[in-house]
Amino acid sequence: MFPLNAVLFPGVSLPLRVFEDRYRALVHHLLRIEDPTERLFGSVAIRAGYEVGDHGAQSLFRVGVRMQLTEVEENEDGTFDVVAVGRDRIQLDRLSTRDTFPVGEVRELPEPTVAVEQHVADAARATFAAYRMVLGEIATDPYQGDLPEDPAYLSWTLAACAPLPMTERQQLLEADDASERLILVTDLLRSELRAMNVIPSLPASEVARTKWSPN
Repeated sequence: MFPLNAVLFPGVSLPLRVFEDRYRALVHHLLRIEDPTERLFGSVAIRAGYEVGDHGAQSLFRVGVRMQLTEVEENEDGTFDVVAVGRDRIQLDRLSTRDTFPVGEVRELPEPTVAVEQHVADAARATFAAYRMVLGEIATDPYQGDLPEDPAYLSWTLAACAPLPMTERQQLLEADDASERLILVTDLLRSELRAMNVIPSLPASEVARTKWSPN
C-alpha cells in the first residue's frame, strides 16, 4: 500500500518521486515481479496525518484505487521517479506496517455497468464547460482536449480533473456508479461556480486545499 495526500481515480496516471525507505522497498518488490501487468499496489487517501515521517498517516479513507506501476527510473541516490496508472477501485479492510513496506488486506470494488441517461451526461459536460470557461480567466485550464464520449470514462475524467477538495473527490471515488458520479460532480461544480461568482478570484476549493508531496 502507498497512502497519499490525494484521491486517485481509475484510468488516471500519476507521477511519483519515491524517496522514503519503505516505499523504495515497495518499488524494489514490484520490480522483482516478472509480468509488468502484475506490478500492482494499492493507494488510499490520507484522511489525517502525513505521507512521510515516523508517525505517518493517522487515519485513512477506506476506498482507494489499485495502481499499476508502468514507468520506473532509478536515480543515483537510490530514489525513484515512477509513473503509475489507476486500474480499479478497492476497499482497504486492514493495514499492517510491520513489514518493510505497508501491506493491506483489500477487496475489489467492481464498477457496476449501468445505463447513463443522456441528459445526465449532457448536464455534466455543460457544467464542466462553464466551469472551464470561468476558471480559464483566472487560472490554468484543468483539462486539455475533448471530453470522452463513454459515460463511465467521462465520470472518472471529470472526477479526476475537477479541482475539488479532498473530501469531495473522495465522495466521487465512492459513488456507486457512473450515473451517480456524474450527477454528483455536476452538483459540486455548480456549487464551485456559485462560489466563484461571489468571490471571482480562485476556485472555492483552493481555500481548502494544501500543497502535497507525493510521498
